Amino acid sequence: MKTENIKKAYELAKEMYAAIGVDTDAALKAMKQVNISLHCWQADDVVGFESSQQALSGGIQATGNYPGKATTIAQLRRDIEEVLRLLPGKQRLNLHAIYGDFQGVTVDRDQIELKHFQSWIDWAKQLGIGIDFNPTCFSHPKAATGFTLSSKEESVRQFWVEHVKRSRRIAAEIGKQLGTPCVNNIWIPDGSKDMPIDRNAHRALLKQSLDEIFAEEFPKTHLLDAVESKLFGIGVEAMTVGSNEFYLAYAVKNNKMVCLDNGHFHPTEQVGDKISAVLQFVDEILLHVTRPVRWDSDHVVTFNDEIQLIAQEIVRNHYLSRVHIGLDYFDASINRIGAYVTGVRAAQLAFLFALLEPTEKLKALEEKQQYFERLAFLELLKTKPFGAVYDYWCMLNNVPVAEDYITAIQQYENTELKKRL
Repeated sequence: MKTENIKKAYELAKEMYAAIGVDTDAALKAMKQVNISLHCWQADDVVGFESSQQALSGGIQATGNYPGKATTIAQLRRDIEEVLRLLPGKQRLNLHAIYGDFQGVTVDRDQIELKHFQSWIDWAKQLGIGIDFNPTCFSHPKAATGFTLSSKEESVRQFWVEHVKRSRRIAAEIGKQLGTPCVNNIWIPDGSKDMPIDRNAHRALLKQSLDEIFAEEFPKTHLLDAVESKLFGIGVEAMTVGSNEFYLAYAVKNNKMVCLDNGHFHPTEQVGDKISAVLQFVDEILLHVTRPVRWDSDHVVTFNDEIQLIAQEIVRNHYLSRVHIGLDYFDASINRIGAYVTGVRAAQLAFLFALLEPTEKLKALEEKQQYFERLAFLELLKTKPFGAVYDYWCMLNNVPVAEDYITAIQQYENTELKKRL
């Protein structure tokens, strides 16, 4: 798209938004606060780089077999670099523990160390990005029973406690070296396929494990802890140990972050509605943004009503500084780089759309109970030229504008991905 046309379209959009009291330049400036953490597992279908790779478990599935997935650390890093090259703004990387640089050596989860992730830190320094981290409590023989941190087998429970402890130490060092806090998010697949009798025992064990894990403290300038709930998973439909109520209560009591994954609730629940509720009681939250289709199926994020409400609730309440944004989906049926870029751009567009809303005007109408006028403005905003503002932001960041990113990804497929067949 020609630069001259992008500028013209932006100037017209700027004028239209100004007419309703919105400063588009200010909105673009605010987009600097929207730093999205890219989930490394989209690039390789959640396989990782352990020498003894295990089949996916814990209710996780990556469907499809599109050619070109990353099978080495070098390939995955090239893919992430390409994604970053096609995105405006500044992003982060979200790394799972199974993605360590193990150099072909067998390292069990309870033996991981900083040295296995130092090359990731060095790489991130070169790119000028932050890294977030996750212990990997699935796809392992010691997770085969369906219980990890809540296992009644003490040796199994201690194995996973040690893994998460080491993950936190690594994450804290990542944050220290990169100069930006590393969010370490704990999710476990623990649960029961059929109705259990003793739910309480497993939840008591999970609480005990978390207490042991969090006994070691780190500066918040280095490490931020989050706990992530889930409604259910494949094979654990009847009971999930780490439910929303469990982790919400634990986080409030222990001053930890809650991770709200919009695929981890009932289909009719709105995560956007939960944000202002939870932030009354905790300092910060973590978001995992995905697109569930009928269930927690982790489809590529699109600019839909759900992501719009999430962004609006954050922006309307000035929560950008208190919310950490990450993506969590994996689609192996389409070009994986395309899945990355399309999903991140959709999330960015949602936040820009929210920033282009005349929030104070809408609040004033609401206070006066002028609900027709409020509704009318919300509908009118849907046809305002927010796309022209996003295109201009892309141009300012020297990344492909509009459909140009499709061509760029097709070129990368021809020059890089097809070599991996």
